[in-house]
Amino acid sequence: MSREDKGSYQGFGGAGSGEARDFLGGSSSGTPYRSDLSSLDPGAQIEMSAAVSGVVPDDTFTVDQAVNALGFGKFQVKLSLITGLCWMADSMEMMILAILGPALHCDWHLSEWKQAFLTTAVFIGMMLSSAFWGNLSDKYGRKKSLRLAAVMLAYWGLLSAFAPTYNWIVLLRGLVGFAIGCVPQSVTLYAEFLPAHQRGKCVVLLDCFWAVGACAEVILALWVMPTMGWTGLLALSIIPLVLFVIVCQWLPESARFDAASGESEKALATLQKIADENGKPMLLGRLIVDDVAQMNRGRIKDLLVPDLKWTTLLLWFIWISCAFCYYGVVLMTTELFEAKGNLCALSGMNSAFTCTADCRPLSSDDYLDLLWTTLAEFPGIFFTILVIERLGRKTTMALEFIIFVIAIVMLFICTSNRTWLTFILFMARGIISGVFQAAYVYTPEVYPTSLRAVGVGTCSGMARFGAMLTPVVAQVLTRTSIHLATATYGIVAILAIVAALMLPIETRGRAMT
Repeated sequence: MSREDKGSYQGFGGAGSGEARDFLGGSSSGTPYRSDLSSLDPGAQIEMSAAVSGVVPDDTFTVDQAVNALGFGKFQVKLSLITGLCWMADSMEMMILAILGPALHCDWHLSEWKQAFLTTAVFIGMMLSSAFWGNLSDKYGRKKSLRLAAVMLAYWGLLSAFAPTYNWIVLLRGLVGFAIGCVPQSVTLYAEFLPAHQRGKCVVLLDCFWAVGACAEVILALWVMPTMGWTGLLALSIIPLVLFVIVCQWLPESARFDAASGESEKALATLQKIADENGKPMLLGRLIVDDVAQMNRGRIKDLLVPDLKWTTLLLWFIWISCAFCYYGVVLMTTELFEAKGNLCALSGMNSAFTCTADCRPLSSDDYLDLLWTTLAEFPGIFFTILVIERLGRKTTMALEFIIFVIAIVMLFICTSNRTWLTFILFMARGIISGVFQAAYVYTPEVYPTSLRAVGVGTCSGMARFGAMLTPVVAQVLTRTSIHLATATYGIVAILAIVAALMLPIETRGRAMT
């Protein structure tokens, strides 16, 4: 911040920057601690109480008021592109799992359970690290955590391309999953810079980068696999991560995080940057914080305090259900396409006799099928955009779970029509991906700044837990009884409908605190 800028904000806090930081609940070093309200002068007590209650004096403003006033513009567009690279990287690394298993089956003669465990190792890493990255982001900032995770992800992703044995690639892909666990924090950072009335649509649109990344991975595999094999695919798939690390220097730290951490000057500088890039005048007055009385930030146990306990538990179940159903549809698709005749022909099939040496490299038609399956997510994104601001977050999640149940129940019909089967699976995958987007909108909105990253992180961890459970149903139970497997997904989705409707808070149009 220039000398002139500092002069214009000299009134901040009433008596210099030191008092301003004390007023915000932070020390001059930026270390947060719990301020004793009674120790402040009467004027500061009134201003702090007003901020906490949501009543702000005319000559003051909060970060949320500034973000809403400065609107959506060039700053948010640039932020969308930068954070979108994180989603592309996440999507490409996940799409690799559908290609890497068959390739290693041919090259290393892996059995099916070893292929499955390789996939599970990635989800284990993601599940174990989600809360870790959330805690780190809430304590040291979103930007630092994302940059560190991107470097780790690119490094381990590149090393896994040269893994000499099965054990090595399991370890390295597990570490890749550990780094991927930080990717949801990009949504936290992104959401904190969005005006309230545009937040829902923008967060959902961010998922377009996921779909683009998945499509890019399939196209890359179609080009690379015949000549360079899976090693070349793994090596080239880190390109979005390298780009993200390069452009990360332009990634801003959350103004809400800086303000809540006592770094008022950094928060003001970021808000001024938004104003300049969006061509809007900066708000006049003093910046105050509406969640100042918080000492320990980023603690998982704080998600279970009485005011948040019910919301947190319901969200955890919703995220588990989302991942369980989403990855279930993805895995069931290949299983159901293998059925000879009608779907009921799968029941009673035993895959234990699959020969590990009997491999068939993925053909161009297989890659095109993967591409079409990925494109099925776009309708889910657009449907969510259409309804999320009209119906609200809770109702949107419940409605999409209802549609998913209707689609999945259609699998009870033992059809032999491939076109009809494809339509059912695409509808189910598209709509369940929409639930994920609605959950990504709701979760950052419902938690305060001090718990937002760890809240999103733990929910992401729960989603990975659901993803770890679903192969048992999609790949094992499906071959025993297609009706029992389908009923399992239907029951889980029905329970998720109830959970969504029972959420105590609707966040549509609600200011982020």
